[in-house]
Amino acid sequence: MKKIGSILLLLVALVACNKTEKDTYNVTVSVDGVEDGQHVYLQKPVDGQRPEIIDTLEVMQGKFEFSGKAESPQLHYLLFEGVRGVLPIILEEGNINVTAYKDSLNFSKIAGSPSNDDFTAFIQGSKNIRDKMSEIQKKGMEAQQANDTVTMNTLRETFVEVQDEARNYENEFVANHKDSYISLLVIQQMLRAKTKTSEEIGELFNGLTEDVKNTDLGNTIATELKKLNKFSIGAAAPDFSGPTPEGETVSLKESLGKVTILDFWAAWCKPCRAENPNLVKLYADYHEKGLNVVGVSLDRKAEDWKKAIEEDNLPWTHISNLKFWQDPIAQEYNIRAIPATFILDENGNIIAKDLRGQALKDKIASILD
Repeated sequence: MKKIGSILLLLVALVACNKTEKDTYNVTVSVDGVEDGQHVYLQKPVDGQRPEIIDTLEVMQGKFEFSGKAESPQLHYLLFEGVRGVLPIILEEGNINVTAYKDSLNFSKIAGSPSNDDFTAFIQGSKNIRDKMSEIQKKGMEAQQANDTVTMNTLRETFVEVQDEARNYENEFVANHKDSYISLLVIQQMLRAKTKTSEEIGELFNGLTEDVKNTDLGNTIATELKKLNKFSIGAAAPDFSGPTPEGETVSLKESLGKVTILDFWAAWCKPCRAENPNLVKLYADYHEKGLNVVGVSLDRKAEDWKKAIEEDNLPWTHISNLKFWQDPIAQEYNIRAIPATFILDENGNIIAKDLRGQALKDKIASILD
């Protein structure tokens, strides 16, 4: 009996030793080919700015360790001295083990906590889809060289299927990982890339568990979605006023036509400048029927702004505070990338967003023709 009791005490002691203290992370990183004393920087992302270095670590005998507290999962980066790129890591409660490959950080392995396991799974799933596409393209080139039209047609159909898989991958990951911090990172990327409407992203976000939504990142996304909802289809576009190239002050309200295109652009934005000829022709065709355009520039220099207006022959109303991304109108409209457009009706309500080229022309024609 005494012997059994001793074994039980030993097992309890071992479990206690291996148990991670609440909200504490312990990270062990193994990396080959790095000299002793080489620095590794632990970075914390800062929205709209360069990541902040919060700790400097040293490699000794191909390893280094660090620990800390995190009440909820937090994305960080490991930056290896003299190595291009960074290694993302989620700091959260647990014993996290990293095998880093300095010459190929993308193939590094991170395990030991739920979020890092999910992150690895997400990256691997993305890689699998990319590998499928590469393989199809490779076979397609071989079939083309062999003039094998049957195989080429089959590969085209397969490629379309894989493209659909790629488009649906992020949605399916979030839907299948409702309690994962990584789903928040995927949603955040959707917001930044504008790959989906705010309504679609909001539906995905609302499907997550309350614990995930109540993290710091979850609260940030909720705030951003709330702002975006102000600009959903049918919402009233907020009025604003600003200086014209001539130094006058003009408001959106007084510039409304039967249909108005609110165009966020800049002289330095190549896609914006490439789209301008289409917008000029559209304006020429439909201005007399009630189309107005209000351009809001995110330029920093008045001379660049005015020169672009003259070079591209833009005859409509122009406004700019010359404050780059800090432009108050752009911030009010939550503009994170340009070109960005809002199509407004005669009352200033949003009827479409981010249309360009033929899609924009078709929308205007459907209203004014």
